[in-house]
Amino acid sequence: MTIPQTMTAARMHTVGGELRLETLETPRPGDMDVLVRVRACGIVPNLGNILANWTTWFPHMPLPPLPAVFGLDPAGEVAAVGRQVRGLKPGDRVYVNPGRSCGSCRHCRRGDTISCKHYAFQGYFGFSEHAMQTFADYPIGGLSEYMVAPASAIVRIPDSMTFDQAARLGYMGTAYSALKKTNVGPGDTVLINGISGTLGIGGAVFGLALGVSKILGTGRDRKLLEEIKALAPNRIEVFSIDDGSVTDFALAQTGGEGVDAFIDCLGPGAKQETFLQGLRGLRRGGIAVDIGAVAGELPIDVHWLMDHNQRLYGSAWFTTLEGQEMADMVAAGVADFSLLETQSYPLSEVNSAISGIAQRHGGFSNFVICP
Repeated sequence: MTIPQTMTAARMHTVGGELRLETLETPRPGDMDVLVRVRACGIVPNLGNILANWTTWFPHMPLPPLPAVFGLDPAGEVAAVGRQVRGLKPGDRVYVNPGRSCGSCRHCRRGDTISCKHYAFQGYFGFSEHAMQTFADYPIGGLSEYMVAPASAIVRIPDSMTFDQAARLGYMGTAYSALKKTNVGPGDTVLINGISGTLGIGGAVFGLALGVSKILGTGRDRKLLEEIKALAPNRIEVFSIDDGSVTDFALAQTGGEGVDAFIDCLGPGAKQETFLQGLRGLRRGGIAVDIGAVAGELPIDVHWLMDHNQRLYGSAWFTTLEGQEMADMVAAGVADFSLLETQSYPLSEVNSAISGIAQRHGGFSNFVICP
């Protein structure tokens, strides 16, 4: 693969400003890095808010230093590898997990990289002020023709998976990692709040792939909910929160016992009560995982959690190992990404794509930029 000296990238110069197409020097991989030719980069509904409002909403979680090349979910081909990289070669089809950590703290050494205080999303935002060094090490996100990432962040994708589909692995993976934390499988029932949204659809796809016996999905849009149920009519039941209590729905579907696991995908603008109703739908010993980030302080009865041996987790992302598991499940035919409805834009139309993403078909819509 011929690698040019320069490349085109979209950079933001001021918070909330339009991304500008610019010619930059093509980055070079370090000894343990790979250079990826980006073929598709996913964009999600909250990207516009990240770019415009993040510094006001979450000043303790910094954006990369401006001007910056954003882009969270890149997929493409390996263009070059560092001299100490093994097992990857130019031409390999890959997804790049954007999660970056220091690699040497006690959390990283035991494989818990997401708990590293330096943890950041390459091309997105960091989780503390310690992320600034991480941005300096890996400054270019996926809205560019080329990017460098650690070899340890690379997920090999099968030929049966398009680059457009792979660019959705980030948000599908957020739900997958949440399901893994609950250890659900055959015989279990899972409740997913917001099942028809960007995160929730991942819970449906991988809940089915993991062999979960019954998936209970909630949302508002009845048409979208019926489309979700149609994915597996005998295993998925849906419920509009406009029709009553999520707790009552969960208990009615489980003979009063409650669900084995509860995954909440509702975002900051959602009602807290819906989240709390999901918690009350758990069985004794059940596990709840929040991945949607319902905002504000919630009145949670910890005495109830203790007495019922229940657990509540927050789950921020997924590991590269979990990313590879997802790709392998697609290769094996047990996880189906064909339900995604891709809308693809060239890099030159990135601003139009970001502003137009509000008009979407729930979580079925898959917006990608193809540099």
